[in-house]
Amino acid sequence: MAKAGQSGLEGLAAALPRETRKGPPPIHLWNPAYCGEIDMRIATDGTWFYMNSPIGRPALVRLFASVLKREGDKYFLITPVEKVGITVEDAPFLAVELESGTGPRGDILRFRTNVDDWVECDAGHALRFESERLTGGLKPYLHVRGDLWAKVTRALFFDLVERGEEREMDGRTMFGVASAGEFFVMAEASAVREFA
Repeated sequence: MAKAGQSGLEGLAAALPRETRKGPPPIHLWNPAYCGEIDMRIATDGTWFYMNSPIGRPALVRLFASVLKREGDKYFLITPVEKVGITVEDAPFLAVELESGTGPRGDILRFRTNVDDWVECDAGHALRFESERLTGGLKPYLHVRGDLWAKVTRALFFDLVERGEEREMDGRTMFGVASAGEFFVMAEASAVREFA
């Protein structure tokens, strides 16, 4: 990915196209050759590392995040001419801030990610809740784009629980949270009551 004479993060950044419009680049249109893995990792806490050192420049992290793609269980940074694999320990993003408002479909939850993208939770940007094997608790995730998800921070998860409600679904009472006319199930209501 690096241009001749450049190395490290600056070389990686120089290989990426400069976008003048808002939104991520059209990586879904690019089909570059696979060039192997690079020593870049996104840790469980959302920190990006290059060669085992944290990337301290938020603008650089946002640039790399804009060209991130997932295929199956693998993650890649994509340019028009190259595709390199990176490691993601859990989810590539964190949901770190929550706002609520109202719209034509009722209450709407909006999340800000750790790379400053705002995502409105709706049918196209769902919440999902996975069981944690060790603790028996839940890990919440928000769909950001493509097949990329943000892990919802613990503090925001408690906010979601506070906003939660019970609904009958297929003869079962489920506990979840509503946004933009959609209901996102966390768990059976009886299981939630046990922890209350």
